[in-house]
Amino acid sequence: MAEPLGAGIAVALVSVLAVLAPLLGLSPWLITLVAALALGSLTVDAARFGGRGGHLLAEALPGGQRRLRRIAVHEAGHLLIAAAEAVAVQRVLVGSLACLRAGVSSGGCTQLQPPAAAKLPLAELRRWSRVLQAGIVAEQLHYGEAIGGADDRAQLGQLWGLSGYDVETAQREQRQARREVEQTLRASEQVLIARAEQLAQAAPRLGRSAAAAA
Repeated sequence: MAEPLGAGIAVALVSVLAVLAPLLGLSPWLITLVAALALGSLTVDAARFGGRGGHLLAEALPGGQRRLRRIAVHEAGHLLIAAAEAVAVQRVLVGSLACLRAGVSSGGCTQLQPPAAAKLPLAELRRWSRVLQAGIVAEQLHYGEAIGGADDRAQLGQLWGLSGYDVETAQREQRQARREVEQTLRASEQVLIARAEQLAQAAPRLGRSAAAAA
């Protein structure tokens, strides 16, 4: 989504300049230069940053810590429920720079030890329903809505689909799991926020040394 957004901004900027330039007495060469710079930036972004350059820049700016903190709340939710469900966590990535370095196209990610089998019994599906929905629930509790979690939903749907359960059963069980997660995270909200703050502070950003992020 980052690359189309960047392209749209570049086109909009050039269009505005094309309209305003004659009124302001600006040279047509200025429009050409801006267009070339905008297209060049998009090319570099796509080649070096996988189209996530805008996100990298946003996180490096003074207000970027708020974005990182929201991502961290989501990932902290996964971490707390994974620990409660004894699901092994391989690594946690917070921020576009951390994901880019790891070769992951995302703004944040909690990578879990995959299930032992593709087809899972109901008890295991319930555990995974709690763990995979925990990030969404954490965001909703803290911010009132969730903007992340599309990959979590997709993975959860895949697990239920591969295990052969019908849609009605899967939806009912996931709703129940969501209620259980909400109850758990509400009871440990201070722990959730403290963990999220640690993750956000440790997240790498452009122009920030590894020592400062540690």
